[in-house]
Amino acid sequence: MAVTPVVVGASLAWAEDATANWPVFMLTLACAVLIQVGTNLLNDVTDYEKGNDRADRVGPLRITAAGWATPSEVRRAASVVFGLAMLIGLVLVWLGGAVILGLGVFSIVAGWSYSGGSRPVSHGQYGELFVLLFFGLVAVGGSHYLQAGQWSPLIVPTGLAIGSMASAVLLLNNYRDLAADTAAGRRTLAAVIGPAQSRGLYAVLMLMPLALPTWLALRNPSHPAALLAWLSAPLLLSLVWRMGRASGAALNPVLGQTALSQAAFGSLLAAGMLL
Repeated sequence: MAVTPVVVGASLAWAEDATANWPVFMLTLACAVLIQVGTNLLNDVTDYEKGNDRADRVGPLRITAAGWATPSEVRRAASVVFGLAMLIGLVLVWLGGAVILGLGVFSIVAGWSYSGGSRPVSHGQYGELFVLLFFGLVAVGGSHYLQAGQWSPLIVPTGLAIGSMASAVLLLNNYRDLAADTAAGRRTLAAVIGPAQSRGLYAVLMLMPLALPTWLALRNPSHPAALLAWLSAPLLLSLVWRMGRASGAALNPVLGQTALSQAAFGSLLAAGMLL
């Protein structure tokens, strides 16, 4: 989920005739991955401390709850990872200026606020919107800007398509953990709208991005290669079908494959843009 928007954003810039700057691309990729790793580590330890990761957890084992590391060790690891992200971010700010500084500060604060503070984003109903913005618009837009040095009107629809599938990952995660989250007092979006609406929203978030390659091809009929992204449609449809029929631990493989489906869609979209 961290890699795909960076790849797609850079590919969009290159398709619009920006010169590929590979060192900057690799730094952008590293920064995005580090922010996600730091966010996940912080989420791991805060969920444990707040009683969310109980013995009846149906998701994959987590570091703190499994006893593989102490809470203080996991917090230190998160701090180190965020620190590395900030160091790389300083280089990107030097290259990209005030725009990248703003996006970078927002990204670090967003990564912390997802799990940190008295009212973490992950415990409320706006987590999916948060992911849509960060893993979609911000990541695609920042990656594009670092390559092109300017904005493109295609950043918004492209960012929404990529972010939509990232939001589906979080929605499915919260749908699987609905009973445990409710018991722990978490009012996630899945808890607010209920199981049936969660399944419908998951389908929308997974399938709506297919409108982007269709629009791109219709917008420029002489370059239909964006339709390559439609090759991911069978996988997307199968995940929607499986999500509606699985529950509990059986959703874990669907969760992982939802994230991989975003990578498949994004890779095909990027290839189509470049072609």
